Amino acid sequence: MPQPEKVQKVEALTEQLSNAKSVFFTDYSGLSVEEITELRREFHKADVNYIVVKNTLARRSCEQADLKEVLPYLDGPNAMAIAKDDPVAPVRIIVDFLKDHEKKGKPAIKGAVIEGQLLNAEEAEKMKDIPPREVLLGQIVSGIASPLTGFIGGLQSMMRQLVSALDAIKEQKES
Repeated sequence: MPQPEKVQKVEALTEQLSNAKSVFFTDYSGLSVEEITELRREFHKADVNYIVVKNTLARRSCEQADLKEVLPYLDGPNAMAIAKDDPVAPVRIIVDFLKDHEKKGKPAIKGAVIEGQLLNAEEAEKMKDIPPREVLLGQIVSGIASPLTGFIGGLQSMMRQLVSALDAIKEQKES
């Protein structure tokens, strides 16, 4: 018979996994408590929940959240970075943490689920190159605005030429 507190943990984790934009599975072994606390602070700033969870509870939660394909990643020491808003934020934070701390690849990314798509470790780490949402939106807006700006510049140039031609005609008729 399952203990009530474990049932509650599984339910809470299942809810987080179901509502997540992305989930990154990491191996946290080799990190000190201070380093994990620092990493959690960075995750918290980006609205990402970083939790260390027992594999049996994680398996049950993943099964209930329809994430059965991640079960092979739930082996050994595991922590989950669960992103609520920006699906790429966890990998950026992990890569920055690895740059700042000379740990030999810890926390290591085992795999990820981003918007329902399963990624292995290499694919998950490549996600760090995707710019943040705000930058992508800015690029879209500038891509839309660029042709319009060119069009307006062309119209202004034609208007200047027309005015110059009319001025030349006016001066010619006056002289």
